[in-house]
Amino acid sequence: MTLGAPYQSSDSTGLPPAIFLMGPTTSGKSNIAMEIAKYFPVEIISVDSAQIYQHMDIGTAKPDAASLTKVPHHLISLIKPDERYSAAQFREDALTIMHQITQRRRIPLLAGGTMLYFHTLQAGLSILPPANRDLRVIIENSAKDYGWPAMHTKLNELDPVSAARIKPTDSQRIQRALEVCYLTEKPMSEILQRPSKINLPYRIINITLIPNDRSVLHQRIAQRFEVMMEKGLIAEVQSIREQFQIDSAFPSMRCVGYRQALLYLDNQIGLTEMHAMSLAATRQLAKRQLTWLRGMQGEEFVRFDCLAKNLTEQVISFLQEAELKAT
Repeated sequence: MTLGAPYQSSDSTGLPPAIFLMGPTTSGKSNIAMEIAKYFPVEIISVDSAQIYQHMDIGTAKPDAASLTKVPHHLISLIKPDERYSAAQFREDALTIMHQITQRRRIPLLAGGTMLYFHTLQAGLSILPPANRDLRVIIENSAKDYGWPAMHTKLNELDPVSAARIKPTDSQRIQRALEVCYLTEKPMSEILQRPSKINLPYRIINITLIPNDRSVLHQRIAQRFEVMMEKGLIAEVQSIREQFQIDSAFPSMRCVGYRQALLYLDNQIGLTEMHAMSLAATRQLAKRQLTWLRGMQGEEFVRFDCLAKNLTEQVISFLQEAELKAT
């Protein structure tokens, strides 16, 4: 097998292959993606709602310069920290790039942990009502009177499925979920289950990385955060804040680690508390990611233990058996 050669598909569908590599934070997705690139002619598409931001390098664990040079990467450092990006935009961008990659007779490898992006790409976009400014003002005023945890309790009455996925302090998502409930008189979770289905013109190979021992994943999370701090996470956040004049209300600053660093820089919490809050938030993120992954069932989703010592060999062997061949 020649590294970097174009692919040929011996699959009966005749569709070009695309690899979807999914897993929680610190499950080793980036390393496995780079290993796959040694055996197959792939280009990597980042499926990460934090890595899309420029200047946010340390706290998002972006691939290093050597990796970016060795294997083509896409959808990294797309927009400024004071700009916004949606799942719909990701779907449009990803489909465009996937087409370009296959035109070059190479294989799209989509790797990341933003499960909503994966879901949107595979299942299509749900038909949700547009934002209603007047209703949002009403919800915001209620939140001022009673607090967002109380609004989360209200959401739990109307849409317990969405409430289970949304933290009581996540004002933006609580507001949107309540807004949808009031506008449609249906739970947002119910609407999301009836997406506008699309048929991707690819033979999708779904690989999920799920740890058999979550405590080891928590150890990895703690180790990674220590590395981020050593590399200068706080200085990175300080620089971004000064350059773009942004605060925690911006989507970019809601990313794990960045929100906590802002609280520290604003003297609202100490360094020890920032450390504890960041680890707790990252563990919660991993829990939500695993909930998504465990909900993806069926033969089309192949599961690997991300803690297995021979993980790379297992994944490469699976792809070879999937007739993902290079000429």
